[in-house]
Amino acid sequence: MSVTTERLASLIQRELALIVNTSIKDKSFGYINLTEVKVTKDLSFATVYYSILADDEETMKKAQNALDDTKATIRMELAKKIRNVRKIPDLVFKFDEALAYGNHIDEILKTLK
Repeated sequence: MSVTTERLASLIQRELALIVNTSIKDKSFGYINLTEVKVTKDLSFATVYYSILADDEETMKKAQNALDDTKATIRMELAKKIRNVRKIPDLVFKFDEALAYGNHIDEILKTLK
């Protein structure tokens, strides 16, 4: 990523961290933690990686559906916060599986002892 996309990704992540948890009304899955934001070179899409503390599939689907349902509202709030960008990128939310993978490896290592 270039300096511009890295700065925009950092700014989006910082602002979205505040916006996401206030915009979503359904709190059955708990707090959503944004782990990383990647912005395309043409600044048209921002892939937002998130994690939650739940392990079951149903809760992860609830969180994904809640994010997809409020995507337009979240983007509009982001546009209000970030004024120096001509076009706010479209947001794509993806579950970050790195934490779950790390926990899986940790469990395997514990069973080996």
